[in-house]
Amino acid sequence: MKDPKGEAARWLAQAEYDLRAAQTNADNELYAYACFIAQQSAEKALKAFLYAQGERHVVGHSVGELCRRAAKGNPAFGKVTTRLGRLDRYYIPTRYPNGLPGGIPAEVFYADDAVLALTLARETLDLVKQNLNV
Repeated sequence: MKDPKGEAARWLAQAEYDLRAAQTNADNELYAYACFIAQQSAEKALKAFLYAQGERHVVGHSVGELCRRAAKGNPAFGKVTTRLGRLDRYYIPTRYPNGLPGGIPAEVFYADDAVLALTLARETLDLVKQNLNV
């Protein structure tokens, strides 16, 4: 990759946009989508960090796994891997009825789920911003 810092900046900008979209969904009581988009925000922020560290192809959707990879470049990420990895719970079941034992995502995610997801996504973005020079 010719411009790792530029690529990181692109991913971070989208992560920030996603966080705003997640908050908008939560404000409008669309909790399942708020949770999913919060997970996406954290995922993209971590990918921004990894691109800035020089990774060429950052693949994967697990916040926990991306945190573990980021910890190789900065131990601060290792300290929060378990906490931030909780966002992985919102990747599939918030979108697909067959990701749940019954019901549909719109009926099983609530305001407290969205609050937690948004909190964890904000923590992820804050940590990335503190450790990223873009």
